[in-house]
Amino acid sequence: MPPSNSPVTNVNSNDIRCNVGGSRGVSGKCAVKAGSTVTIEMHAQPGDRKCNSEAIGGNHFGPVNVYLSQVPDSSSADGSTPWYKIFADSWSAKGAVGDGDNWGTNDLNACCGKMDVPIPADTPDGDYLLRAEVIALHTASSAGGAQFYVSCYQLSVSGGQTKAAALPAGVKLPGALKSSDPGIQVNIHAKLSNYVNPGPAVIPGGTTKQAGSGCSAGCAKTCAVGSGPVGTAIGSAPKPTSGAGSPGGGQAGCAQARYQQCGGQGYTGCTTCADGLTCNDVSPPYYSQCA
Repeated sequence: MPPSNSPVTNVNSNDIRCNVGGSRGVSGKCAVKAGSTVTIEMHAQPGDRKCNSEAIGGNHFGPVNVYLSQVPDSSSADGSTPWYKIFADSWSAKGAVGDGDNWGTNDLNACCGKMDVPIPADTPDGDYLLRAEVIALHTASSAGGAQFYVSCYQLSVSGGQTKAAALPAGVKLPGALKSSDPGIQVNIHAKLSNYVNPGPAVIPGGTTKQAGSGCSAGCAKTCAVGSGPVGTAIGSAPKPTSGAGSPGGGQAGCAQARYQQCGGQGYTGCTTCADGLTCNDVSPPYYSQCA
């Protein structure tokens, strides 16, 4: 589990693999059958798994992608092995501008931060890292503005191909993503005629979920709120630092955390930032966030 809710913004950093501190594994592996379904879970604040808190809040719209990487030992893998995409919940048109369209993050929010991800049935037996990725595009109109929220899971897969089998062609991270890619540098505050999901295509046998289709019938829909194992944090959370901008004001008793929205066109929520943070215009006039 990442040490904090701060995003990765440098696609050329090793942190793009499994987040800050993700080159070090933790003890324990999740036993998974090939052809079964795993449920990823992501939330905005460490330790907050309540459904009344948006998983990826503050209008952080964008796609949800899931990758696999076969490794000798998932409890010690650093993510430097090739990755291939097995799942995508990206975008579909709906609104007058991209902010109002269907995004993978909307589905994640609607399902209490959970998303069901089928493991391809022909996945060879062995250890894998599973990489869950949300790309928040609210400040992505300029290079380096996209925010990557990444988490890796340590798997041990069985019940698939026991013989040595050719794995799908993989990509290296960093390397496969560029800050200028059309799905990474994009203005979602304007009307979108299409959206190019970053990274490689989903492999044959993988799953492409229609954005806006809601929860599947698995754990994302049926599991009790907050159920499931508690993740192990890697490293420690950075201390907040102040930036140029306004401390904000607004609703009494409210305080937005780092990278949450605090202002912008049409925004009516809390405009106060937590202690040590300020409200900064990052995509004026559409979006301001605490940093």
